[in-house]
Amino acid sequence: MTDASLTYHEFDDCLWIRCNSRGSFVNSPSLKSIAEKYISRGGKVIVVDLEICPGVDSTFMGTLAGLARKLMGTGGVLQIATPTQRTRAAMESLGLDMLVEIDPSGAIWQGDMESRRTQLTQDSRQETTADKMNELERTRHVLEAHNTLRSMNHKNNEAFGYVCETLEEDLMRHEAELDD
Repeated sequence: MTDASLTYHEFDDCLWIRCNSRGSFVNSPSLKSIAEKYISRGGKVIVVDLEICPGVDSTFMGTLAGLARKLMGTGGVLQIATPTQRTRAAMESLGLDMLVEIDPSGAIWQGDMESRRTQLTQDSRQETTADKMNELERTRHVLEAHNTLRSMNHKNNEAFGYVCETLEEDLMRHEAELDD
């Protein structure tokens, strides 16, 4: 199975990833995998195109924040292209606008978005990262995304504290089951 919700292309100046459906815990592992491969090869600019994405959940936003931090550590940047007003508001409410550039006016891609979008493809040879994940790995991914959000500010720490505690309990239970 492939993840049709994400299409992407590596251009000379950036990696462009388009989210073609809701950004969620389902497709965020694939987003992370695609982006981390690019970063590991020295890539510095990732553009996440949200033009037709109707919304994003906290796991997706936490994944974006984690990727932005990795890029910042290498002198790179994560940019968001054309989010809906609702998605922009959700990102701003969690403080993502402090880590990512949302519709930056001077971005190298601003003049040729439509041309770039026509070159996007999905990798039909591979299963989605989410399909390959077991329950333990999926829980770790969701926990990592929420811990990233928690670490961004006091408000997020309060908002996601219970979620993280619950996920940590799930992890301990799954790990104990594996040990048995």
